[in-house]
Formats: sequence, structure tokens, C-alpha cells
Amino acid sequence: MTDRGTETTAASPADDATDGDSTAADDCAGEAVGADSVAAAVEGLSGGGPSGYNYAYLDEHTKREVRRAVLKGIAIPGHQVPFASRPMPLARGWGTGGIQTSLSLLGPEDTFKVIDQGSDESVNAANVRRLAETTANVETATDTTEADVVQTRHRIPEEVLTDDQILVLQVPITDPLRKVDSSDAANRRRHAHANYGKMWVHLYENVVEWGEIQIASRYPVMVADRYLMDPSPIPRWDVPKLDDADTLFLFAAGREARIYAVPPHTEVEPLAFEDESFQVERFPDQACRSCGSTDTYLTEVETDDGDRLYVCNDTSFCLKRQDDPALAKDHHLDRDGVDWGPGTPGRPPVDGTAEAADSGEGADGEGGDGA
Repeated sequence: MTDRGTETTAASPADDATDGDSTAADDCAGEAVGADSVAAAVEGLSGGGPSGYNYAYLDEHTKREVRRAVLKGIAIPGHQVPFASRPMPLARGWGTGGIQTSLSLLGPEDTFKVIDQGSDESVNAANVRRLAETTANVETATDTTEADVVQTRHRIPEEVLTDDQILVLQVPITDPLRKVDSSDAANRRRHAHANYGKMWVHLYENVVEWGEIQIASRYPVMVADRYLMDPSPIPRWDVPKLDDADTLFLFAAGREARIYAVPPHTEVEPLAFEDESFQVERFPDQACRSCGSTDTYLTEVETDDGDRLYVCNDTSFCLKRQDDPALAKDHHLDRDGVDWGPGTPGRPPVDGTAEAADSGEGADGEGGDGA
């Protein structure tokens, strides 16, 4: 009879293997990098970039799939095209769809610009720009006119985009009908039949309750008189820029794995009623504190003293206006009078009066838009 208190258990081969793996893992464990900051730690690492990754981070099969989705989106303006969204080194909801699209289009000779709500220096914009610099070896810029591909979150630049540029917009929610019905299956049927009655009812109820359509961002638009589209959370100020533009607009949602597009010179019309027309944001008697502009989208800033100031949301264009207050939004083109949103010829002025819109006058004063 064996005494259980003195019984010993022989080590199994599996235990030996586990111990061996543990020892090997301990031997392969890296040493902590001694540095005062993350930036210093990165600089201390050997090698000029991430090893083991394909050009522009994504594998070629993924980039081809994204480009095929882009081509289909261009062929069917406003239609949501599914694609297999890949995991990216940033959290979903922070531009994974936009960066996948941008990296699939960028080439070594391209210049890349990233803006986040009008700013080039926000954390998100800086991280996306650094990822493209590191993996695609592309030049980056803060000047909109120098970029071949512009990735943006929640804004369209104030300077006119050309037919040589591509604007990639990050999209959190792809379907405008989700405001009125949470069922994606039902909404897909509505898109198939162009049945957008529930959205019209939503706008009507908005007018009844508030006296005007109170949709600050994600204003629904009709593309090519066929598909209802969510233009991403851009302000109403930017919606008219989508209509008959020279540039290609791409909308990408990584979390929802959808891509859609507005090709150049496509009709984009915001939903509105005959007696309740579409209106952009109004900034009566306000001008940018930094450059004095009255024909740009302004952001309200509250100081430590409690004062409220207004500054241009597009920081790149604001810096140019500080040097030249009369600089037009189409200054880099070989023609003037380009239609590019509020305050430009043929568009509603910033004060929202119909008389100036009918006369085709641009913004007056120092803005010099379209002059």
C-alpha cells in the first residue's frame, strides 16, 4: 500500500515541453529600452522602418480589393460597396477605412495630407500621417494645394480641390436612413427601390418642431438623382462643395466595411423643400480673430477669461490668409470665380440672404473670394 503523503508524481513529457517553451520564451524576451520618452525609444530602435510589412502596410490582395470597391463606387455614385476591412494599427472609429483607402491609392511619388476637423496637427491626423510616411515613404504636406491625396475627418478644405486630387473622407456611419430606421435590411430595400419617404417625413417633422431643418452634420444628399447618401459628419457649410466638383470624393468606413464615392462633376443635391430651402451655418457679424476672414467656416473658441472668439476651422488656409487677407479660395487655379461652397460665386452667401445669392455676388471685404 502506497503512502499518499509520500507519493511522488513523475513529470510528463508535456510538462517537459512546457518548461522548455517557458525557458525559450524567457531567453527570447526583449530587454526594456531605456529612454526618457516614447519618441526617444523609437529613435533608439535599429532599422529605418517596420520590417516584415508590405509597401504601404497592406498586402497587395487587400489593396486590389479596396481599389476594386473604389472603382465600383465610382461607377455607381452614392452606392455603398462592401469590402473586407482589415485590422489596422489604430482603433476602429478613428479612420481605419480612410487609411486603408489612402494607402491603397498612394504611390511613392504622391504627396499626402491628413486633416482632422480642419486641423493638421491633431493627434489623429499626426498619427495617420506618420503611418503613411513610415510605411509608404511618401511626402506629406499641410498645404492643401500641394497634396495629391487628402484624407480628412469631418471637413472639406476651404481651398478649391482640383481634378488632380483625391479627397478621402472618414465615415463613422454610412447609411443616412439609419436616422429613421435602425434596420439595415429594411434600409437596403429602400435604397434598392429609391424609397426615401421616411427621410422626407423626418425632415418635415424637423421643420414643424424647429421652424427649419435642424441637421448640423451628416445632412442627407441625393447623388445623381438616384441614391440617398450620408456625406459623413461634415458641416452643412461643406455640403455644396460636393456638387459638380472637379475632384473625386471617396467615403470609407472601416468599422462598417463600406466604400462609396462621388465622381467629378456629379450632381449632389441636399434634401430640402420648396418653401424650406437648404441653409448653411450662419456667422452674423463674425470674422476670424486670426485672419479676419468672413467667408470661411468658423469655430467658436472660449478663452480662459470666458470670452468667445471665432477662428477659421481650416488652419492651413487661415495661415495663408494671415499673410494675404485678399487670398481667394481658387488662387492656385488658372481661372477665377470657381463655385466652391458659401461665399463663392453662384452660392448662398454667409449671411443667408437670398438677394446676394440671386445676384451671384461672392463674399465682400477682405476675403476676396472669386475675385
